[in-house]
Amino acid sequence: MKKLIIVLVIIAVLVVGFLSWWQFNSLAVNSGDKTQKIFVVQDRENVRDIASDLKKQNLIKSPIVFFLTIKQLGLDGKIQAGDFRLSSSMTTSQIAQNLTHGTLDAWVTIPEGKRATEIAEILSKKLSSYNSTFATTLATEEGYLFPDTYLFPTNATISQIMGIMESNFNKKYEEAQQNKTTALTKEQAVILASIVEREAITPHDKQYAASVLENRLSLGMPLGSDVTLEYALGYQPAGHTWWKKDLTADDLTLDSPYNTRLNAGLPPTPISNPGLISLEAVLNPPKSDYLYYLSDSKGVLHFAKTIEEHNANIQKYLQ
Repeated sequence: MKKLIIVLVIIAVLVVGFLSWWQFNSLAVNSGDKTQKIFVVQDRENVRDIASDLKKQNLIKSPIVFFLTIKQLGLDGKIQAGDFRLSSSMTTSQIAQNLTHGTLDAWVTIPEGKRATEIAEILSKKLSSYNSTFATTLATEEGYLFPDTYLFPTNATISQIMGIMESNFNKKYEEAQQNKTTALTKEQAVILASIVEREAITPHDKQYAASVLENRLSLGMPLGSDVTLEYALGYQPAGHTWWKKDLTADDLTLDSPYNTRLNAGLPPTPISNPGLISLEAVLNPPKSDYLYYLSDSKGVLHFAKTIEEHNANIQKYLQ
């Protein structure tokens, strides 16, 4: 009987101790300090790292209690990436709740090869300041909106957004042209890179697609690129896509300066926003005699020097 009483006393002491510890570490670090700090949650940052950062910035007392609070409140997976205004006067529970809404900034990822209208669609889902003029304004800088992950203010203006993206483009372009071997101007390089970005997937294929297209340009041959036609055809409601696949015979005769099957030279503007690898590919393409390529069902490009080799590839990979 005495042993049971002792065990119960020990359990009671532990429970009281745990509750006291929990209560103390759930309280605000300094209830009198209402000074707000900007706390940044990185994209895909896990709860343990967030808890550690909060502790380092003196916003919580215990990372363990914060972690357990997130679990207790069912907030795991609901914390947003972005900027938050927090203070040491907030309890652990208040901070946990705050991190699930009300970000000042939003992480926005722009994949390679998107056209301006697609970038506008991405922004529309992330920014409270978005309006219908964003798409037309972004389109004026097609090709120069560098694909990357950005932290934009949720109330950012289109001028701010374009300034950030174009500044990033200029920095990346300077990097890409360090080993430049082509005679292309900057405008020509961006147009060609925008085509390469849509045509090829791997760095190897991007390099040799660039070689083919530049060989064709130098010979005065039409580029023969279907992705420029896809750009001209615009949004396809049936497929819910901006890039039509399985072009028809009528599509191939489209009267458009973007029809590079009919018109020699480059289209008048970029057709997408290329990444660094595509820019590097067109600025320093490998030397080759290739004049043709096709994409198989897996998106792999197969290159040929002659029309006979190209037709053989068609029979091998597309039949």
